[in-house]
Amino acid sequence: MEWIVLALLGLVAAILGSIMGLGGGIIIVPALMILSEYSSILNGITPQIAVGTSLLIMIFTGLSSTLAYVKQKKVDIQSGLIFFIGSGPGALFGVWLNKDINVDVFLIAFGIFIVFVSFVLMVRKHIKPLQLKAKGIQRSYVNETGQTMHYGFQPIVAVIISFFVGMFSGLFGIGGGSLMVPAMILLFAFPPHLAVATSMFLVFLSATVSSISHISLGNVDWFYALALIPGAWVGGQLGAAINRRMTSDTVVLMLRIFLIIIGVRLIYQGVTGL
Repeated sequence: MEWIVLALLGLVAAILGSIMGLGGGIIIVPALMILSEYSSILNGITPQIAVGTSLLIMIFTGLSSTLAYVKQKKVDIQSGLIFFIGSGPGALFGVWLNKDINVDVFLIAFGIFIVFVSFVLMVRKHIKPLQLKAKGIQRSYVNETGQTMHYGFQPIVAVIISFFVGMFSGLFGIGGGSLMVPAMILLFAFPPHLAVATSMFLVFLSATVSSISHISLGNVDWFYALALIPGAWVGGQLGAAINRRMTSDTVVLMLRIFLIIIGVRLIYQGVTGL
């Protein structure tokens, strides 16, 4: 029964994570902690093991989703690699912080910030992106309605922002997309579908770096991982297929709802320690 539950958990988390570019860790980490209280096989899961195992699973979710989104021509690979220059070291720093930091107060503050970001997305059309100088990266993209949209960013600004995104990924095992997708949409004017797809590419790269560090620290339970990986791989493909049939506004609405859920979960975790 535990294998079935874990397989379904990996599937659902990957589908939702792939649709919104979140990676799925925000679902897997608390789910493993909750399941450990009710299962004799899954007992003894520490927060570090839950985070480490979640990040390993996100490698497969991220790779599966990225391959599907590449076929749809929605992944901005060059931009993703630039973001990774910051998120890679940030992820390693987050793993280091995860070892022994007391993060209760920080969790509450971070949760409130995530909820705030959700409400900012609601009025995103009234917010002007960061001014782009001549030497910045500039791109164009044709959305689902045939409209050509322009976006871009300053590499140094993108690297700094993605460093903090990677740090949160390594620290909490949430994949980083909960901040990276809103940042790309709000600050750099990325079209929502492109932001989600590029975020999943970044999730794959960042999770690879973070999980290697967690494996070296012994923070991965391979029993749970083997049960979660098949669902994560299939879910990544399904999520990308579902995302393709959604409008930009629907993608942003789902993202906003899940950001609120993520924020409330982090606040609850900070208050209760669970």
